[in-house]
Amino acid sequence: MTTQLPMRAKLAVSVSRGVAAISRATGRGDGSVIGGRIGLAIDPGLLARLATGRQIALVSGTNGKTTTTRLSAAAIGVLGTVATNSFGANLPNGHAAALAQAGDTPYAVLEVDEHYLPHAWSATRPMVVAMLNLTRDQLDRAKEVAMLAKLWRDTVRGRPVHVVANADDPMVVWAASAAQEVTWVAAGQRWHDDSAVCPECGSAIARVIGETGDATDWRCTGCALARPQPQWWLDGDSVVDPAGERHDVKLRLPGRVNRANAAMALAVAEHFGVRACDALPRLAEITSVAGRYAMVERDGKAIRLLLAKNPAGWLEAFDMADHTPTLLSINARDPDGLDTSWLYDVDFSSLRGRRVLITGDRAYDLGVRLTVNGVAFTHVPSFGAALTALPDGRMEVIANYTAFQQIRAELNRVQ
Repeated sequence: MTTQLPMRAKLAVSVSRGVAAISRATGRGDGSVIGGRIGLAIDPGLLARLATGRQIALVSGTNGKTTTTRLSAAAIGVLGTVATNSFGANLPNGHAAALAQAGDTPYAVLEVDEHYLPHAWSATRPMVVAMLNLTRDQLDRAKEVAMLAKLWRDTVRGRPVHVVANADDPMVVWAASAAQEVTWVAAGQRWHDDSAVCPECGSAIARVIGETGDATDWRCTGCALARPQPQWWLDGDSVVDPAGERHDVKLRLPGRVNRANAAMALAVAEHFGVRACDALPRLAEITSVAGRYAMVERDGKAIRLLLAKNPAGWLEAFDMADHTPTLLSINARDPDGLDTSWLYDVDFSSLRGRRVLITGDRAYDLGVRLTVNGVAFTHVPSFGAALTALPDGRMEVIANYTAFQQIRAELNRVQ
């Protein structure tokens, strides 16, 4: 812990905290990146030093990791203060900053970019790793899904760590199966296009699809890879634990996907010794996660912000969004990925019949895609113009990463 650090590391922690505080005070951000960057520059081994002696959970996946990290930290908060990178700074800078800010608390839940899971494991030696899902994301610079699955598999193979994994994602199951201990959670997978082929043998994956679009069962047609029996699963608005006990999940976050994220969080917390019945009231207190799902009143509009970064995320966003006027915003900057061809993997047909506005740097790319899907739309130059164009009442906003952050800034929201 910080009180037991060598002098160089103590200096790094002190400077990291100070820089982060200045960043927040000057409105430049929450300081979670710059503070960690400077701390690691002073002591490159800072993250490993700060992790020593803590019980740590790592949460990774293409979608849902920020929300699941927040839910897991809230659940484990039953035990006391939890160090966490709640603003989504999920690279080593963010991890170091989170632990430096937290002081001597023995508990930590860290969101990890899926490419950095090996690095995070080596530096923090976690007690639990949560594997949510693997889908295509930022194709101009990211690894293929099968390559990421192998990266994860190699990370946990033979390591002393407990894995909490999504039993409904074949890529995750293949990766997690190399671990010594696994808790399987039926967290669902409505997006199947990135796991149609077995990562073990290359044969087709056969699925049984339920009413929600999730696979109720799956198996490889050429080898033994198949859906494992889950210890945790959703049953309507309830989650069933390994003892067969049902728990009502009452969240203020929308959609089935967030109930699944809650099930993952409860499974993580159980490994820390937290009972589901004690954790659930804390999960019910969460109303937004780094601005996501937030309801904001502005200019007579009740605006809800939804983040969607890739085809799987857009599918879930459509499930969460109400049938009400909707603004879609697309950028293609470095954090988003520069390639917008993934728009053609998204089925926008569920937006037919509602008022749709589009904006963002690549709004016209989006407009072409909507035209292909037969969705009528109006282009507006900015979020402010969208507010002016729409009548008072409910409004949904779905945006990818930098577009989402732009709109948050326009709303002057600080989470």
